[in-house]
Amino acid sequence: MEFIFIDLFEKYWGTCTRLHESLTNVVIPTFDIKRLQPVIFSTYQLKKTPSLDVMLSDICIGTSAAPTYLPCHTFRNEDSEGNLIGEFDLIDSGVTANNPTLVAINEVTQEIKGGIKTGGFLVLSLGTGSPKFIEKYDGNTSSHWGVVWWLAGGGSIPLIDVFTQASSGIADYHTSTFLQALHLEGKYLRIQDDTLTGDVASMDLATTKNLEDLVQVGKELLQKPPMLGLGRQPFSDSSTNEKALVRLAKMLSEEKIKREHNNSPEVQINASVSRRTGMYLRAVSRSLPNLQQITT
Repeated sequence: MEFIFIDLFEKYWGTCTRLHESLTNVVIPTFDIKRLQPVIFSTYQLKKTPSLDVMLSDICIGTSAAPTYLPCHTFRNEDSEGNLIGEFDLIDSGVTANNPTLVAINEVTQEIKGGIKTGGFLVLSLGTGSPKFIEKYDGNTSSHWGVVWWLAGGGSIPLIDVFTQASSGIADYHTSTFLQALHLEGKYLRIQDDTLTGDVASMDLATTKNLEDLVQVGKELLQKPPMLGLGRQPFSDSSTNEKALVRLAKMLSEEKIKREHNNSPEVQINASVSRRTGMYLRAVSRSLPNLQQITT
């Protein structure tokens, strides 16, 4: 699988396309296992940290290197004269920010001169799907676990399950709270299917049938009510994800027209997404015939 990933990334981005050549501003979190700290590849940070201007293929391979699925991706970065300016030993960004929304917001906030202004954010957070919630663990059982059971309890890895769900859930909570404090409650939409079961819940099943099933999951997700917060409450002002997306698209179109009229500099941001998100995006584009009319 590692070689397939490398071939695909090099096919689409080549072996010399670097971060500064991306078509829009991007923020891609990873984790350096050698230094035991996050590494955020951000187009906003290149002036301050030129060592981050590495090949896009290396970034994508590194941020996709999920432990137990793919090996750590190790590479070096050299300047035009061949001098070493950076070394990286990267694994999947999920151990750092399974939901990278807050990372993206932080990067944009640093770019805004004069502080955050009301109306300055419009956030669409696309999840990659998660298994349907079941009560696999409880306090009485886990209180007797040692190291082995936390790492390999009953055919799963409880410690990883806890960290992964906690990271994504708390990011959703903090993001919604942050935007509420700025009176921007209606400008944050989180779309996530947390009811996956069977093959579609797998992280590495890339059969044609499973990919088609994921497209269907995305289509069905459009008709579900938007959910917000740790309690997964329905989003109050829209009945479906489809309507909420249309509403956000209209707001984005109006903002673009306003900025063009005022000749204002535009700050854009793309948060990193992973494997299954592409399927959702294709489903969204196929299922919203009016979206293009609204945004153009």
